[in-house]
Amino acid sequence: MPVYAFEGRTRAGAMKKGMVEAANEAAAMAQLRAQQIVPTLVKAKPKDLLAGLKLPQSGPKTRDLVIFTRQFATMIDAGLPLVQCLDILAEQQPNKVFQVALRQIKSDVEQGSTFADALRKHPRIYDDLYVNLVAAGEVGGILDTILNRLAVYLEKADALARKVKGAMVYPVTVLVVAMAVVVLLLVKVIPVFQKMFAEFGGALPGPTQMVIDISEFMQAWIVVILAVSIGSVVAFLQARRRSRSFRYRTDAIFLKMPIFGPLLRKVAVARFSRTLGTMISSGVPILDALDIVAKTAGNLVVEEALMKTRAAISEGKTIAEPLEASKVFPSMVVQMVAVGEQTGAMDAMLSKIADFYDDEVDAAVSALTQLLEPLMMVFLGGTVGTILIAMYLPIFKIADAVK
Repeated sequence: MPVYAFEGRTRAGAMKKGMVEAANEAAAMAQLRAQQIVPTLVKAKPKDLLAGLKLPQSGPKTRDLVIFTRQFATMIDAGLPLVQCLDILAEQQPNKVFQVALRQIKSDVEQGSTFADALRKHPRIYDDLYVNLVAAGEVGGILDTILNRLAVYLEKADALARKVKGAMVYPVTVLVVAMAVVVLLLVKVIPVFQKMFAEFGGALPGPTQMVIDISEFMQAWIVVILAVSIGSVVAFLQARRRSRSFRYRTDAIFLKMPIFGPLLRKVAVARFSRTLGTMISSGVPILDALDIVAKTAGNLVVEEALMKTRAAISEGKTIAEPLEASKVFPSMVVQMVAVGEQTGAMDAMLSKIADFYDDEVDAAVSALTQLLEPLMMVFLGGTVGTILIAMYLPIFKIADAVK
């Protein structure tokens, strides 16, 4: 839809400038009059020279969504109309993808759509949890309260995700660097020593010969090894994306891993507790809440356990019984959920569980980093040291012969 730049006066006599989207100039002027602005200048915005180029643009990050939600809640609480809030936030939004989405949402709301239905048309920005909470806020007339809860939830969920990424990135980075150093030694450095030893002649020590044999193998097959390694990673990721059964099996393996498994389980419990507690406190029905929590679990084993819990609740059972039967959630979580059901304070109990497991994730990440750092250093130092010692053994032998 064309964009028109305008200048005009409000009823108070103040000058106002801005942009409006309209089918034509007459529609733009009618839209301004409806906003009680008397236009003095309306002209089509000149086209950008790069407008025809379709450049890839990234959507909003979690931080962008948190800022939008907080600002939106403040404006609603101050009594500003919904459409005006969306207009202001769209104008100041630096992310172009997010800006376009907000303008479309504003247009849908102006045409009579509910705010939640307008958000639902943009699933890449607003997930089911966000949309359902907004819908509950609209029905209950507490949209500002719901938006504040959403902002808190998004901030804590983002912090949790960053903790897990930090725990995963460090060992992977060190391992990649270590392997790159070893490959560089075997492919570039060892052949220099091999040529020197060949000129001296004589039999080489066992460790030295073994390192040279590995070096020759790497030089001959390095391209194949890299291709197979990259292909295996790509095939694994594609299999997880396309095959639900393969993803389920690998998710189950991840939860049983000796070091990372407990961490992933704690993250899953923290996410489940935070999400379900936020939705219940906002008035979302328990069955709808569990359906959304299951879809956002991030692990198919946890998702299946929550869907079985949802089915059991629809048959009249409590939440604690199927959670305990799943063997996925710790007994402490199950007992606290049971107490929450009995006292009618489920949302408060889930919030306490989420806070506790957030701290547990912090402690687990710190312990994991402290454990892996010396192990990776020992691996890197030991491997490089072994190669260097193996290369210097013939030199020591030659030095003894010279003496």
